[in-house]
Amino acid sequence: MRIIRYLNDNAIPVLGAVTDEEEVYLLPFAGFMELVNEAESKGITALKLVEASIAGINPLDKRLEELELLVPIVAPEVWASGVTYEKSKDARNYEATGGNIGGATCYDKVYDAERPEIFFKSTAARTIGPHTPVYLRSDSKWQIPEPEVGLVLTKTGKIVGYTIGNDMSCRDIEGDNPLYLPQAKIWKHSCAIGPAIRLAETVDDPYNFTLTCRIYRDEKLIVEGSANTAQLKRKFDELVSFLLKDNEIFDGTVLLTGTSIIPPNDFTLQEHDQIEIEISSIGILRNPVKVQSYSIEQAR
Repeated sequence: MRIIRYLNDNAIPVLGAVTDEEEVYLLPFAGFMELVNEAESKGITALKLVEASIAGINPLDKRLEELELLVPIVAPEVWASGVTYEKSKDARNYEATGGNIGGATCYDKVYDAERPEIFFKSTAARTIGPHTPVYLRSDSKWQIPEPEVGLVLTKTGKIVGYTIGNDMSCRDIEGDNPLYLPQAKIWKHSCAIGPAIRLAETVDDPYNFTLTCRIYRDEKLIVEGSANTAQLKRKFDELVSFLLKDNEIFDGTVLLTGTSIIPPNDFTLQEHDQIEIEISSIGILRNPVKVQSYSIEQAR
């Protein structure tokens, strides 16, 4: 069972449930965490509450692809994990050394360390949903999407859902100096989430998600790669435990868990590219790429 947010016929955001048969049902909850919290108060799973809520009602007369989908949860914060796959470590080493990989770098050290790399990625205002453009950063010439499994968390760190995340990244800025990481990761529309949340209790094995990333340019497929969460160096609970250390998180926080799909080193995104990130049993997150028009005057 997947949970979505979409605009109804009156352009009001509403919550919906999508069955494995692709039928869509309207849910009587304002948001995903309201659903989760009400289920907890009743002592049942979110799945049981969804099933009870849609019992005896008809599905929508629209298919999922006909709906105007929104970000499935208005996450107060999005955090991210880095160097959780070997391929990510290798890519970071390539950036940091200009391709002249020799001795151990900070990325080798964090890959093998007890403490994972966890960094702040986005706020609700910076996070977008399906079909909304991700923006290119104006001071970077080497930008890529990073397809990742996103964990939807309660304030206590319980994993209540899985979603798809795009952790847009500037490889040249991070490669210049690891201290530039916030600038390489955080800017307007640099984080996309969606199109749905798979309820955690409906996932048999979260270490068997297949991820696929496709990038189209002029309607032609130019980049494609796949990975599986079985390749993760760290477990999800381990990443969550470090996020919680001496830290306060909030209901609906999303933690991205790292990527193992890296485009070729000579590739960078361009305006009008189309990004597709697919994760088995969750869906496909699609976003066009845009150069944002922005000025100091607009911000005032």
